[in-house]
Amino acid sequence: MADLIQNLSGYLFVALTDLAEWRERLLALGQAADIKGTILLSPEGINVAIAGTVTAAKQFVDGLHAYAIFQDLHFKVNTSDTIPFNRFVIKLKAEIIRFLQPDAIPLPPGSSTHLSPKTLKAWLDEGRDITILDTRNDYEIATGTFKNAVTLPIHHFTQLPQAVSQLPKETLEKPVVMFCTGGVRCEKAAPWLQLHGAKEVYQIDGGILNYFTQCGDAYFEGECFVFDERVGITAEQKPSGAIICANCQFPVTLAQQQLPNCHQPDYCPHCFVTRQNENRVSLTAQDNV
Repeated sequence: MADLIQNLSGYLFVALTDLAEWRERLLALGQAADIKGTILLSPEGINVAIAGTVTAAKQFVDGLHAYAIFQDLHFKVNTSDTIPFNRFVIKLKAEIIRFLQPDAIPLPPGSSTHLSPKTLKAWLDEGRDITILDTRNDYEIATGTFKNAVTLPIHHFTQLPQAVSQLPKETLEKPVVMFCTGGVRCEKAAPWLQLHGAKEVYQIDGGILNYFTQCGDAYFEGECFVFDERVGITAEQKPSGAIICANCQFPVTLAQQQLPNCHQPDYCPHCFVTRQNENRVSLTAQDNV
C-alpha cells in the first residue's frame, strides 16, 4: 500500500533579508526531507505549497520551525494518494503574492479582520446582509464559489483594485467578507479595501481550505481550484477529477467532462461558449458590411 501523501500550504508575512542564503538553507532542508512543491521567498515573507509522505512533511516542517523566524508559520494540511508536484523549487520574488499596491500592508495575525469559518457560517445561517467577495481569478471561480458571492472579472490578482472600483456603491456599504484559497491574497486585499471605500471588512481566516475543514461545503457550490496537478479539490479536500483544458487552460470539472460539447483535448465547454460568441460577433460584422 502506498504511503499517504500530505499536502501542506501556508504563508507568513515577516521581514526577510539575505534571501539567497535562505533559499540555499530551505533548498537543502527540502531535499533532505524528499518533498516536492514550491516555496516563494521575498522581503515581505514566505509562501509555501509542498507535498510528501507524512514522515517527509514532518521532517521538513520541524526543520523549518527550528528557525525562530518561521516558528509562527502554520500549515493547512490535506491528503492525496500521489504527490501533485513534479519537483521542488524555491523562487525569489518581490512579493509572495503579487499585488503591486504599496499601501496594502498585511495586518497582524488575529486582527479584527480575520473571521473564523464557523462565524461566517453562523452569519449565513441567520441571513445576515453581507457582501461575500471572491478575490480569486476567473479560472478559479469557474470551478466553484460561495453561493451569492460577488465575483470579479479578473485573470490576475493585480487587476483586483480596478475591478473593485467598478462595483456598485452599495456592495461596499455592507460588511464585506472576502476570501481566497488559503488566505494569503486577502491579507493584502483586506487592508487595501479598508483604505479604498469599504466601511467594514473581514477575511475568512485560512480561506476556502480552512472553511472546508471546519464547515464542509455549507453554502459553497462546486469545488475549489488549487495550483497543483490536482486542479480541483472537494469539500472533503480530496482530488475532484478536474483537469486543465489543453486549448484555453481553464479548469474542466469532472461533470463538465461528461458534457456533449466537451471534446478534450480539443476544447472544453468554456471554449465552446467562447467560440459561439466569436461566431455571433463574426456574423454581426458581416451583417454590417
